Amino acid sequence: MQFDTLGLSPRLINALNEQGITDPTPIQTQAIPHAMAGRDVMGLAQTGSGKTAAFGLPMLDALMKNGRKAEPKTPRALILAPTRELARQIHDTLYAFAQGSHLKMALITGGVGFTPQIERMARGVAILVATPGRLVDLLDRRAVDLSKTEFLVLDEADQMLDLGFIHSLRRIATLLPKARQTMLFSATMPKQMEEIASAFLTDPVRVQVNPPGQAVAKIDQWLHYVAKAAKTDLLIELLDKHRDELAIVFGRTKHGSDKLARQLEAAGFAVAAIHGNKSQGQRDRAIAAFREGEVRVLVATDVAARGIDIPGIRHVYNYELPNVPENYVHRIGRTARAGADGTAVAFCAPDEMGELRDIEKAMKARIPVASGAPWQVSPDQATTRPGGRPAGKPRQGQPGQGRQGQGPGRQASNPLRRAAQPASAPAGASAGAQKPRRPASPRRGGGKPRAA
Repeated sequence: MQFDTLGLSPRLINALNEQGITDPTPIQTQAIPHAMAGRDVMGLAQTGSGKTAAFGLPMLDALMKNGRKAEPKTPRALILAPTRELARQIHDTLYAFAQGSHLKMALITGGVGFTPQIERMARGVAILVATPGRLVDLLDRRAVDLSKTEFLVLDEADQMLDLGFIHSLRRIATLLPKARQTMLFSATMPKQMEEIASAFLTDPVRVQVNPPGQAVAKIDQWLHYVAKAAKTDLLIELLDKHRDELAIVFGRTKHGSDKLARQLEAAGFAVAAIHGNKSQGQRDRAIAAFREGEVRVLVATDVAARGIDIPGIRHVYNYELPNVPENYVHRIGRTARAGADGTAVAFCAPDEMGELRDIEKAMKARIPVASGAPWQVSPDQATTRPGGRPAGKPRQGQPGQGRQGQGPGRQASNPLRRAAQPASAPAGASAGAQKPRRPASPRRGGGKPRAA
């Protein structure tokens, strides 16, 4: 099937052909016909599956056919995204599709001043791409009027919940007209998604490529059981095998990401770091350098990296496992985009056994082991997870029965990687496992949103 069979206008077909896009992805094939018919759509698909075109093309088609001039402050279409980078990526993608048309677009995110954004809205736009927090700021200043919005898109809605935007979304919902078309796209389906769906969608068509929470099939995943103190050495060793290829390394904290970037730079890698404490200009420059290949390794946190859409990314490293299991799927979705292949490597220290268990449960699959064996963390070392569930509970089975694989990386005999003792350790080996420290659990739904 090709795009010209989906009912899109010749102008959009030509724009796609000019970019070398001829064959729709599965989510596009399923979602576009329903969207073209005016139905509300709930799309479930992994990161990198082509969701932007799935909602963007039918919306652009409808707006292009209606040549109405944009009114001041009043967007005809509103697209909400959880982070600045994702909002930028959506804006740039749609701008390329709509180039040469009468449609005007605006990007409204944090990290820049209010005045230019207010002035841009005053001139009138057809399509507004925004993050929820900054949109609410402009609504408070009466710089945006949503009373005539015809199209609404919520992209990566699960991440908006993770970042605490639920209250902003509730407020935005009350300002939109009931007569509109809404499309919601997400890679995972947390429980609170039902509230969002019922608040925004009317009799939606549900389209789904893979079960929620599953990773793209073309991603080759591997797991290393490695002590925290040995992670950097292992990362440098693995990165050294593909210095000419693009790689993203995920950490949990802003400070930790900066520290790791400095260590990698000292090891001779062209590296940059992005996180919520970086200015928008710094983040844009880092991503541009990464896209152009001037920087080969990008160290990032979850908040900053959502929305990075660079086809050349071949490797993703989970230097630290995410607190929210669904974020693992989003992280590794930075590779194997648009049908390409990619590799995702995860590091698991003793105090991350709980996170690993939750990730594999969410994916309904085990990650193949490249080296090491499951850590035998004693009950007195386990910390308490939200809801009273213990973290780091020992895995069942006899010592030495850890899952083994033939993936990339060295063997687990390095003494640095035995700093905390795995279950398969020989008798007499060091068991000086450091008492794990668990980071604070992420907010879901309430509280002040984190910086995007």
